[in-house]
Amino acid sequence: MNIKCKAKNANLPVKVLQFGEGNFLRAFVDYMLDIANEKGVFCGGIAIVKPISFGSLDAFCEQDNLYTVLLRGKENGNVVNDSRIITSVSKALDCKDDYDEYMELAHIDTLRFVVSNTTEAGIVLDENDRFEGLPSTYPGKLTKFLYERFKAFSGDKDKGLIVLPVELIENNGGKLKECVLALSKIWNLPKEFVNWVTECNIFCSTLVDRIVTGYPRGYADKVCEQLGYEDKLVDIGEPFALWVIESDKDISGELPLDKIGLPVVFTNDQKPYRERKVRVLNGAHTASILAGYLYGIDIVRDCMADAVMGKFVRDVVNEEIVPQVNLPRDDVKAFANSVFERFENPFIDHALLSISLNSVSKWKARVLPSFKDYYGNNGKLPRLITFSFAALLAFYSSNDLREDGLYAKRPAGDEYTVRDDRAVLEFFAQNVGKDDFVEKVCKNTAFWGEDLTAYKDFCDTVSYWYEKIMKDINSALTEVLK
Repeated sequence: MNIKCKAKNANLPVKVLQFGEGNFLRAFVDYMLDIANEKGVFCGGIAIVKPISFGSLDAFCEQDNLYTVLLRGKENGNVVNDSRIITSVSKALDCKDDYDEYMELAHIDTLRFVVSNTTEAGIVLDENDRFEGLPSTYPGKLTKFLYERFKAFSGDKDKGLIVLPVELIENNGGKLKECVLALSKIWNLPKEFVNWVTECNIFCSTLVDRIVTGYPRGYADKVCEQLGYEDKLVDIGEPFALWVIESDKDISGELPLDKIGLPVVFTNDQKPYRERKVRVLNGAHTASILAGYLYGIDIVRDCMADAVMGKFVRDVVNEEIVPQVNLPRDDVKAFANSVFERFENPFIDHALLSISLNSVSKWKARVLPSFKDYYGNNGKLPRLITFSFAALLAFYSSNDLREDGLYAKRPAGDEYTVRDDRAVLEFFAQNVGKDDFVEKVCKNTAFWGEDLTAYKDFCDTVSYWYEKIMKDINSALTEVLK
């Protein structure tokens, strides 16, 4: 049975232009808007635009833009395995092959929102991008689209758009707006258009959070058998989601997703929410997975299930990270509990070794801020975070530098490859085994942005735990958790 036999798109006016047909947007934004349509608070369709030549829209055409989102994981202590057929997508276009139809979208009276996920490299200014034909960059495509809309409605102030980029860069909306204004100047577009962009369009900065694994390659037949129909676009993600939308003007009335219980936060400052995610979710990973891997565990879920590592993860988060986040304590604790459930997801095998990529820069960005705040607030070193630094040194301890990485061995003898910037790997390969190795790492301002020996007893404490870990990771973990 085909998915078209199970559902049919509603005939909705196009309200959203979406740059990107990938898994994340379909299981996040399109999923939420589908629920909002069902609840009667949005009543709008989505026009998906494929912004790059790679990929195909054939499956969208074959399935009338219908597809299934499967949410699988743990939520509030219960295992979730839910499916929903998404009917919010009205059309899917290739902005190059369907250029005229793409530009006609700018003439749609009901259009109000622009959503994008063009990867972190998508929001960049290319001063060589051209206005003629189809611009090559996403900011170029958006600028020309906005200019087409400006002309189509003769600069009507009410026809501006609300732009919601979800690319994972800080201040994504502000940076996208900067690119649009810069290109407008480079292309010598009229001053009236520049004023219209600035005054009549709202560029929001957003923070998004949901793990989406996408199409179930290798077991799609089994998934479709369980669904009872074929779906070439089935999209799998976790139940947890968060969409923080920052804007100077309140847009919640036009996008009332929070009013129907969806995990959307409207704010004029997303910084605390970004800090919470980076410190609690990402920080928990970086503070624990290197010790966990040396301990002999391979995936995140098994860390949580292990008595020792499970306690380490929960304690470092609850005792040393959560108290430093500048949001109401109950909110941060609730977020931390949701993180633990996400780490326990029975449907996702999240490899510790894959998370270990670039751990030096990750420790600086994700863990060091909590370390500094804890030290400042308590006048002493955070025990478990300091241990995590020693575990990082132990994980990187090898002199065997090869073309594709730094080769090291776990205590059990199995080999692994440390992957990081070449300069980082060269530093460790050249200094591991020297008497002043730990001190050199602590003093490396290129790594940490500061000399960590300035924190009283830090270097000596790291040296103590480093020696313990290198000798016996099991007893070191047992001791640090006492």
